[in-house]
Amino acid sequence: MAAAPRTSRGRATRERIVAAAAALIRQHGVASTSIDDVIERAGVSKSQLYLYFDDRAALLREVIAHNSELVLEAQEPHLSSLDSWKAIRAWLDALVELQTAGGARGGCAIGSLVGQLAETDEQARRLLVEGFDRWEHPLRRGLNSMQERGKLQRSADPDQLATATLATIQGGLVLTQSRRDPHQLAIAVDAAYDHLRSHAAARRLPPT
Repeated sequence: MAAAPRTSRGRATRERIVAAAAALIRQHGVASTSIDDVIERAGVSKSQLYLYFDDRAALLREVIAHNSELVLEAQEPHLSSLDSWKAIRAWLDALVELQTAGGARGGCAIGSLVGQLAETDEQARRLLVEGFDRWEHPLRRGLNSMQERGKLQRSADPDQLATATLATIQGGLVLTQSRRDPHQLAIAVDAAYDHLRSHAAARRLPPT
C-alpha cells in the first residue's frame, strides 16, 4: 500500500507528481495520459510514483482533489464573502475575467473530469461531488446570511439557488471552452444573477 510522505522532500515530490498529472490531463485528457507520461513530466522514477500511489486510479483521484483546490483558490477572496448582491456580482464577473485571461481554454478543472471519470470510478465520482459541494457552499452560506438579514425572500431556497447558479456556470464554461468565447460565460452568469435577484426581498419603505 502506498505510504504518505513523511518528509518535506517527499511531500514536494508527491505534489509534483500530482501537478504533472493534472497538467497533462488538462492538455490531453485522462485516456491519453499514461503513467509513463506523468513520470517523464514530473522527473521522477516509476518506483517513486508507486511509493505514493497504489495505481493510476489513485493518482487520478488525487488529481481531482488537486483541481478542486485550484478552482476554489482562483475564486478567492470572493468565495469568502458572498453575502451581498454586490459581492455575488463581483464574483460572477471575476469568473468571466478568469476565462478571458485563460483564452477561453480548458473549461472547468472539476467539470471537465466528470465525463472522463464519474462513470468508471465510484470513488472518483464522490470526489467530484465533494468538489462541487465545496464550490456551492460559500454561495449557499452567503444566501442564508442574506435571508436572515432580510435581503433575500423568506420563501427562497438558498440550497436550490446555489445549485442552479453552479449549474448555469458549468453550462457557460462548456460553451466558452467549445466556442473559445468568454462571452458565453458572461451570458450565463448574467442569467444566473438575474435569477438570484428575482428572489431579492422587497425594499422596506420608511414610514410616512
